Amino acid sequence: MMKKETIDTHKEDTEENVKGTDKVEGTEVTEENKVVTIPDEEVKGEAGETKRKKISKEKELESKLKEQHDKYLRLAAEFDNYRKRTMKERIELTQYVSTELITRILPVIDDFERAIDSMRSTQDIDVVRQGIELIYNKFKDYLNQQGVKEIDALNQEFNTDYHDAVTKFPVQENELKGKVIEVVHKGYTLNDKVIRYSKVVVGE
Repeated sequence: MMKKETIDTHKEDTEENVKGTDKVEGTEVTEENKVVTIPDEEVKGEAGETKRKKISKEKELESKLKEQHDKYLRLAAEFDNYRKRTMKERIELTQYVSTELITRILPVIDDFERAIDSMRSTQDIDVVRQGIELIYNKFKDYLNQQGVKEIDALNQEFNTDYHDAVTKFPVQENELKGKVIEVVHKGYTLNDKVIRYSKVVVGE
């Protein structure tokens, strides 16, 4: 009698164990020993949220890219307008400077015409010379006012920054060697920038 009760108790325990639920990694064991997949709503929810975030990030990047592209187009258009405006202003400035320069030179032309008329009606060479010298000094003063200066070359050390050697000539004096002994063509600077080199003869 005791043996039968022990067997019945063991059977009941076995049935309870079989009927129990054992959830391991999203599965459930039923009393029929069939494995059924348990829907993981949390996992699906996280995947959907990740996908939505990815799409949102892509749209945000596309929006930023479009914004930067629009800024680039506007900047390019503004730069093109600036370039055209600057070019136009430079042309107008050059024309203005040319007009002002010619206007200031015209009085010198007038002086030359008066000097020519004077040479036709006088035989006094000194008067003609003085008139030409007056015109020359007047024109030179005007150039100095505009920043044009003559390069001091005679008896100066030969300097390639200002002088262009036409030829070399032997000299007896040692102090003249390597120096400019003759100026063939005067040089000039405009606001300390060389606009024409002095053509010189250098002693050796």
